[in-house]
Amino acid sequence: MLKILTSLQIKELDAQTILNEPVSSIDLMERACRAFTFWFTARFTTDKRVGIVCGTGNNGGDGLGIARQLHAEGYDVKVWIVRGSMPETEDFKTNLGRIRAKFPVFEIRSESDQNLFTDRAVLIDAVFGSGLSRAAEGIYEQVIGCINKTHAIKVAVDIPSGLMADQPSEGAIVKADFTVAFQLPKLSFLLPQSGGYVGKWQVFDIGLDQHYLTDAPSNYFLTEQSDIQKLLHTRSKFDHKGKFGHALLMSGSYGKMGAAVLSSRACLRAGVGLLTVHAPKCGYEILQTSVPEAMVSVDDHEHFLTSVPDLKNYSAIGIGPGIGQDKKTVTALAKILESLDKPVVLDADALNILGANRELIHLMSKGSVLTPHPKEFERLTSPWKTDFERLQKQSEFAAKTGTVVLVKGAYSAVASPDGKIFFNSTGNPGMATGGSGDVLTGIITGLLAQGYSGLDSAIIGCRVHGLAGDKAAARLGETGLIAPDIVDYLPEAFRI
Repeated sequence: MLKILTSLQIKELDAQTILNEPVSSIDLMERACRAFTFWFTARFTTDKRVGIVCGTGNNGGDGLGIARQLHAEGYDVKVWIVRGSMPETEDFKTNLGRIRAKFPVFEIRSESDQNLFTDRAVLIDAVFGSGLSRAAEGIYEQVIGCINKTHAIKVAVDIPSGLMADQPSEGAIVKADFTVAFQLPKLSFLLPQSGGYVGKWQVFDIGLDQHYLTDAPSNYFLTEQSDIQKLLHTRSKFDHKGKFGHALLMSGSYGKMGAAVLSSRACLRAGVGLLTVHAPKCGYEILQTSVPEAMVSVDDHEHFLTSVPDLKNYSAIGIGPGIGQDKKTVTALAKILESLDKPVVLDADALNILGANRELIHLMSKGSVLTPHPKEFERLTSPWKTDFERLQKQSEFAAKTGTVVLVKGAYSAVASPDGKIFFNSTGNPGMATGGSGDVLTGIITGLLAQGYSGLDSAIIGCRVHGLAGDKAAARLGETGLIAPDIVDYLPEAFRI
């Protein structure tokens, strides 16, 4: 898993690399510049006029090194240096000396013409790096405004200028179309309030000190495909359906039986051996017709879940998709939570019931998995001002309840009871459609039934759910993607 480090740790990582490799700081900078140039030349032809806007710190030094390399590759390169309060670093000075004889460098010292960069097709932002500690002011704020007003494609070096790596950002921020980061992603890349400034991003390994990376403490991780491969169980020749668990899904109500169908189909596609669905009477024929592989336990009520089946024979239970919030359903959920001694997956209306009846929260079994979207999580806790505050609330809630909390969205975040948070990198906007969350609930319930821990079920489920959505979008497009498409691509997604 990729660790996500603080800006201070990143600075220490650079220093340890310089000390232990050993390598000079200017040669390490050259390595980063080569990585950026490799990315750039693969995407933009030499007929594109390139502008590079540099500060006077090491990020500006990166920009100057990139300018020299792109000029050598045949690009029309124009460089501006923003002369504000930031002092020049030694590596900046070295790279400035290396390009002065090759092409002119323009300096910005005061308020600039708003059309300053408009003759460039691509504009590279190298004003500030990840060490920024306060909002951009003065000439820097004005230049960032000029950058954002151009129609040029904007590419940030390591991080968009003005964006904080690991804390809330204020003031002027470059809104990049692309960001080329070095070695590790930044936490701000993964959060809704700040991630929109980053655009599409890619991380390049530039050979920073592996010992430091291994030992550096972090509570934030980005899961990769190889991590999921290590977690997945293998099947043997003589395995049978009894080896893969018996899941119970409690889902559906009058008018919302589609949620039960979607979560059931997903649970089966996640590899569960047996599945029983407990549903109101109105859902019996729907389920028997739509999901013939599942058994159906019929509730006493025609339209809602009101009764609790015998739970002892099930290896995992998922509750919530489409159940509604009828008073009798609230009572049934309370009885289930009181009697359960095993983890359960809680989603949708089950979470809304808990949010409206917080005295039930303490009844959840340790290791249970909650899968709220941000608004559902807010109902369980309280409002937050920034995404960083939300992460803190998520971590605290998981620790307090002993549960795994998966807050859904782009880069869905899975919080474990020990304070760690794992971000998922799969998925696309086409999955923002009704029923997508019901599919995720079914997947996680199916994994939990097969003996995966709550944390592993959430991490794997998130990854596979998003990957199935990506495969569906690649074939069908994002606009027309619907939840059943995600289910259809689950078998392929599990072939990790």
